[in-house]
Amino acid sequence: MFKKTFKGGVHPDDGKRYAKDASYRTYLPQGELVFPMSQHIGKPAKPLVKKGDTVLAGQLIGEADGFVSANIVSSCSGTVKAVENRRIASGAKVMSVVIENDGQYTLAEGIGAERDYKTLGKEEILGSIQKAGIVGMGGAGFPVHVKLAPKNADEIRYIIANGAECEPYITSDDRLLRETPERVLEGLRILLRIFGLDKGYIGIEANKKTAISILQEKCPAGGDIVVQVLKTRYPQGAEKQLIQTVTGRQVPPGGLPAAVGCGVFNAATCAAIYDAVYLGMPLVQRGVTVTGEAIKNPKNFIAPIGTPFADLIEAAGGFVSDPYKVLTGGPMMGMTQFDLSVPVIKGTNAVTCFTQKQRVEAKTPHCIRCGRCVGVCPMHLMPLYLYQAERRDNVDELNRRNITDCIECGSCAYICPARIPLVQSFKNGKAKVKAASAKKN
Repeated sequence: MFKKTFKGGVHPDDGKRYAKDASYRTYLPQGELVFPMSQHIGKPAKPLVKKGDTVLAGQLIGEADGFVSANIVSSCSGTVKAVENRRIASGAKVMSVVIENDGQYTLAEGIGAERDYKTLGKEEILGSIQKAGIVGMGGAGFPVHVKLAPKNADEIRYIIANGAECEPYITSDDRLLRETPERVLEGLRILLRIFGLDKGYIGIEANKKTAISILQEKCPAGGDIVVQVLKTRYPQGAEKQLIQTVTGRQVPPGGLPAAVGCGVFNAATCAAIYDAVYLGMPLVQRGVTVTGEAIKNPKNFIAPIGTPFADLIEAAGGFVSDPYKVLTGGPMMGMTQFDLSVPVIKGTNAVTCFTQKQRVEAKTPHCIRCGRCVGVCPMHLMPLYLYQAERRDNVDELNRRNITDCIECGSCAYICPARIPLVQSFKNGKAKVKAASAKKN
C-alpha cells in the first residue's frame, strides 16, 4: 500500500528499460585521469601534490579547505602530470590534479582494511566519513560530515535512505540496490547509530520491483529498517517530496530537512559510508549509467573518479549515430555537455545520450498562460510569474515568490507547450538574487 504522495509532479517516459537489466561492470581506465578540487558544495580542496609526484590509489591528493569542503582522494596509482585548471561537467574550469595512470591501481597502505564499525565511537565514525571525502551522491554534492552535524542533532527522528531514483533513464542506484543491498542497509544503520535511532527508512519507487523484493526480504516487517514503496511520480526522489511522502512532515520554505527532524541520504551515499567506516575505503569510485537511444549498448559501470566521459561512452559501444545531445545526469535535471573529456566526479550518476530524431523544437517560445506549470510544480510555486520576474530583472518579486525554493526539477519545462527554458531562467534568477544579496551586504 502506498503512502499519500506529494502534490504536483509529472509522469515522463522513465527510459529505465535501456539499462536496468545491465549488471554493474567494473571499468578501469588507462591513461590520464583528472581530479577536480571542487566536487562538492563549499570551498574547493587544496592540492597536496605537485607535478612529478608519485601517488597511490586511496591517497589523499586534495585536502578540505574549511568545514564546508571535502577531501579528494586518488582513484588510481601513477604520476602527477599537472596541477592546473581543467573543465568539469558544469562547463566551469576548476583547479585539478591530473594523474598519468600507471594501470596498476596500487592501493596506499591501510586502504581497504576491514573493521567492525560497532566497536567504534561516534567521533571515530564521523572522522572516517570526513576523511573519506564523502559527499551527497544524488547530485547535490553537500559534504556528508557537515550534514551529520546539524545544530538540532538531538531532534532528528527520521533517517531516510533515498532509493527512489525518479530521474528518467538513470538506473545506477537500482543496480546498487539489486546487487549489493547490504552496503546500503549497513550504511543506513551506521547513520542510525550516529543519531542514536532505532528505526530507519528506505524509500523506493514502485517501478523497481526486483530491488523492492530484495529489500523486503532483507528487511522483514517489524525490523529496524522500513522499506517504503512509493508511487512512481517525478520528482518523488527530491528530498522535500520524499520527506513529505514517508513522514507526512513538510519542510518549510527556505528550510532544510533537519528543521522537521529529518535526514535524507542517497542510497549511493549510504553505500559509500559503509565502505568508509567498515572497509576504510575512501570515495574513489561510483556507479554511472551510460544510456539513451544514441548509445549502442547501454550499461551500468563502476567507474573510478576521474574517468573521462568519452571512455565510458566507448566502453558502452559508442554512439549509434551522431548524438543530438549528451547530458550528465538524466533528461529532466541533466546538463548538456560539449566536451566529453570532462571527468566523472563524486556526483556523476549518469551520461545520457539522445539521437537527432529526438530533437524537439519550440513552436512558439511565448508563455500562453495555460497554467500547466503551476499544476505540476512540486514546491507549489508559480513558475510563469517567476519567469516573468526574471525576464524583468525584478529581484524583489523573485524573492517574494520564493525562487530559492525551486529545486530545478524541470517538471514545469517538461509540461510547457511552448517549450520555454524555464529551468535555465530560474537558475539565472537565483544568481541575480544571490548577486543582489551580496551587493547589499
